[in-house]
Amino acid sequence: MAYFLGVDGGGSKTTCVVGDEVAVLARVTTGPSNITRVGETRARESLHEAIQQACAAANINPRQVQRACLGVAGVGNEEIASAVRKMVAEIMPAEIEVLGDMQIALEAAVGGGPGVIVIAGTGSIAYGRDAQGKTARAGGWGFAVSDEGSAHWIGRTAVAALLRTIDQSAELGGSLETSPLWRELKASWNIPSLEALVRDANSNRDFAVLFPAVMAAAEADDALAKSILVQAAVELARLAGIVMHRLFDSGDTSRVSLAMVGGVFRHAKTVREAFQKEICMANLRVHLNPEVVEPVQGALQRARKAGREG
Repeated sequence: MAYFLGVDGGGSKTTCVVGDEVAVLARVTTGPSNITRVGETRARESLHEAIQQACAAANINPRQVQRACLGVAGVGNEEIASAVRKMVAEIMPAEIEVLGDMQIALEAAVGGGPGVIVIAGTGSIAYGRDAQGKTARAGGWGFAVSDEGSAHWIGRTAVAALLRTIDQSAELGGSLETSPLWRELKASWNIPSLEALVRDANSNRDFAVLFPAVMAAAEADDALAKSILVQAAVELARLAGIVMHRLFDSGDTSRVSLAMVGGVFRHAKTVREAFQKEICMANLRVHLNPEVVEPVQGALQRARKAGREG
């Protein structure tokens, strides 16, 4: 029996699946493995834990895996890809392919065909491929300067928007304690005061962890939180449009497959609905998959395909 392994490694979590030629045998989730975000030590821990736990759940030894494919956020060059490959080779001697997370996401969405995916997780990126195999990307240049519409962007934007609202409402005698967004942000970062929020926001805190707080505030009918989620969708649709225009001829009337990927889409209905609306308003010639795609399935598909071809 041949066994295959796929990994989707991100800035917040790592998902690993083990399968045979036809079925998924095990699936586990561990911590983050984006090297550029968490460093090599933490990434190694997460990858080793994910692989060992998934293999144990499938009742196999990691050395029984024939082919593995890892899609990892932050793998922007061969140096980082090589580092990830060496980490995995420490516990698993299989043939190992290391790709960017957008490549396994596209594989999960359209197989080897043309299409576009938009990832909105801890970070964000749009990525696509045309019928001739040409690829293009937009966004995904890192938390400090890009990753529009991501969990990190949403958290950072929420803090900035709240502070701007405080500036504007102070003259009107507005009360901070009436804001659902403030209450949720305060609880998420476990801070006692506005001063602590400002201090922590300027001390390299993890803004992505504020995403659930923004969602909770939006569900509590906080207008500011709702507007931030809608703006995230606008930014993500803009990335999709850039890739569409770069890859697909405006004279072609056929529709292109477009898929949503990542936790922001999966957990925030407001973002999904606003994204769909923006795509429609932009008049893009796409068929939008209503389901949120699981990138790890693309990694497993590639590992199986390599096994058959090998």
